[in-house]
Amino acid sequence: MSNPQEDDLVPESIEGYVVGEKKTIEEYTNLDAEDESLAKWKASLGLTADGNAYPVKAGDKRKVVIVQMSLTFPDEPELKPIVIDLEDSQGNTLNKEIKFSIKEKSVYQLNIQFRVQHEIITGLKYLHSVKKAGIRVDKLEEPLGSYAPNTTDKPYYERSFPEVEAPSGMLARGSYSATTKFVDDDKTTHLSFPWSFQITK
Repeated sequence: MSNPQEDDLVPESIEGYVVGEKKTIEEYTNLDAEDESLAKWKASLGLTADGNAYPVKAGDKRKVVIVQMSLTFPDEPELKPIVIDLEDSQGNTLNKEIKFSIKEKSVYQLNIQFRVQHEIITGLKYLHSVKKAGIRVDKLEEPLGSYAPNTTDKPYYERSFPEVEAPSGMLARGSYSATTKFVDDDKTTHLSFPWSFQITK
């Protein structure tokens, strides 16, 4: 899923930051084995000698797979979460129209499930741009972190973003269009897709 109109979805760059040299899983695992602080860092990424890699479908070259996104409403547990599946039962990325509605002033939280495969991903970021009547009204860049490939013990990662209150009032209600992008510190886009939503009374 991709959207050509994503010029404003470029991650911010940090002056002086240089992306480190990429290494294979084996190279990272064997790197300075006697260095205690490095061992802790590798363990935090899930790089352990006994880790069982999550099975990857033959021919699947994706490195980051977004499994699901959802909106939950912590202050209103009676409201059903809005669940957006982005992977089908065969493990393929879905290409579908995404539309939903949110009541004005609702407090919601965005949650993401994703999987990493083949290699370590560093500096993964979530970006989105929201427009109303063609004018950008919101832009978000949320760092997700660095991850080793998933294992059978941990088949996916989960991240939840800070709670947000939906806007309210006559001018806030109506239709919005948005684009989401997942990108890493190599500026590789792992998934990009459009979606839309309504703010209702």
